[in-house]
Amino acid sequence: MNRREFVGQGVTLTAAMATGSVGKGDEATTKQAHDLIADHVGRMRPLEITANIAWWDANTSGREEDFRKKEEAQNRIDAELSRKDRYIPFRDLARNLKSIDDPNERRSIELLNLVYLEKQVDPAILKEMVALSNKVEKAFNEFRPQVQGKELTDNEVRGVLKNSTDSSRRKAAWEGAKAVGRVLEPDLKKLVALRNKAAKSLGFDNFHALMLHLNEQNGTDLVRLFDELDALTREPFLKAKAEMDQALAKNCGIKPDGLMPWHYHDPFFQESPSVLPADLDQPWKKADLLRICRDFYRGVGLPIERVLDKSDLYEKKGKSPHAFCTDINREGDVRVLANITPGDYWASTMLHELGHAVYSSLNIPAELPYVLRAEAHILATEGIAMMFERLTKRPSFLQAMGIVLEDPQAFGQSAAKSLRWRLLIFSRWCQVMLRFEKGMYENPDQDLNRLWWDLVEKYQGLTRPEGRSEPDYASKIHIVSAPVYYHNYMMGELFASQVHHAICREVFAGKAPNEVDYVNSKGVGEFLKAKIFGPGRLFRWDDLIQKATGEKLSAKAFAIDFKEN
Repeated sequence: MNRREFVGQGVTLTAAMATGSVGKGDEATTKQAHDLIADHVGRMRPLEITANIAWWDANTSGREEDFRKKEEAQNRIDAELSRKDRYIPFRDLARNLKSIDDPNERRSIELLNLVYLEKQVDPAILKEMVALSNKVEKAFNEFRPQVQGKELTDNEVRGVLKNSTDSSRRKAAWEGAKAVGRVLEPDLKKLVALRNKAAKSLGFDNFHALMLHLNEQNGTDLVRLFDELDALTREPFLKAKAEMDQALAKNCGIKPDGLMPWHYHDPFFQESPSVLPADLDQPWKKADLLRICRDFYRGVGLPIERVLDKSDLYEKKGKSPHAFCTDINREGDVRVLANITPGDYWASTMLHELGHAVYSSLNIPAELPYVLRAEAHILATEGIAMMFERLTKRPSFLQAMGIVLEDPQAFGQSAAKSLRWRLLIFSRWCQVMLRFEKGMYENPDQDLNRLWWDLVEKYQGLTRPEGRSEPDYASKIHIVSAPVYYHNYMMGELFASQVHHAICREVFAGKAPNEVDYVNSKGVGEFLKAKIFGPGRLFRWDDLIQKATGEKLSAKAFAIDFKEN
């Protein structure tokens, strides 16, 4: 996950390449835009760097003092962005973009208008939202599940769900992980109410609608896309799940119709269960994961040594139990927070987070204006991260990186099926997240526990535990601290497939997508830097995708990637 909030960022392209011919701008308006942007960067850049460092310190240490500094830093940013005298000039210029000559400044104004718009609410509400968000994030980081009288880490819970054949122990681990929902629910409900109040004060129906607007997305188009994905994946998913269920049930000595959510190998059933003949973890048990990451990214012309040197990669008390990448200053100070243990999960996760890292100021041109010097969109950076993450399922990749496979053919067959399953599973899981958040913000007073399980049953095919009425939705950190973000993961998966297919055509002379592993191909890095990283945020996400891949975002390439061989 890319930690940076979706705000604005640019490129060394000509005006014609950037936005086409828009006519001669107005000199006075162009100067006003230039001065406003310079003033914004001069004021906000130091505050943003301070806030990014405070976020990093808080999430790696868990200390009360660091979370207090994080909250104070965000409040200073919000105080600046909430000033109407700062916002109104950006709003007025955004309504008259054609009068601005420079394409970089035109796009910067467009983006900064959205940045300021989000904060044009009661300052007291902004402060309360920050305080609550901080409190909830800290509580989540500090929480450790209690399972049968013992405190477990997040990795240990995953180990139980992956390896135990005892249904009662699995259930205890699953319920222990979900218990964080009870801790967070009261404050999350307050946050939802505050977010909706802020959105309505800006003229939006609810916070979900506001966030889509700020991310330059259309709610109707988004639901239409997910409806199409539902229709596309439903039958292949159910067929694959039936095969998984047979294996899962056999492992635990029960019948398939007795499977419950804790019989799957992930607390949310968002990952492929490890029930295939080849053990996908085994090759990684003694592998030097960081060496492999260094060698791989250097081999494609996107070195990450600087990132790893500044990262925090292993478990410790108080630290966030998940994984994030953050760009501290848009000048190359990029860091990854992780909790590595040996196995396929963290191998995939590290390739993912380092995919975010290479799509950052490490490779976005320093010549771009500060506002434009970041990824084009959340879904774009998620897509690149997911594209690299998939490589752990290609035996040719593992072998090229020095990992010895006892039976490459068996590993390849299991890995290919695991990847296919993961794409299908994740697609269905993202349906739950999109539709739950949309429903929660549209009607926060409904029975959210029931809404959650209605969606889980409909889209994931899991059985609701009888009599369960717990705030399981609140145990998903994204709902708490990265609201209205998750649908971008699925759009990122579509983008990942589309970019991969474009690379296969243009870098590997039309080689089959399932045969390409990128190892030691500098052409991969050159393609990404030229077509995706280089423009920064000059283009809207949909324009970038069209320019980079030759097609609008669709599920066409994704459907090929999950097709059964």
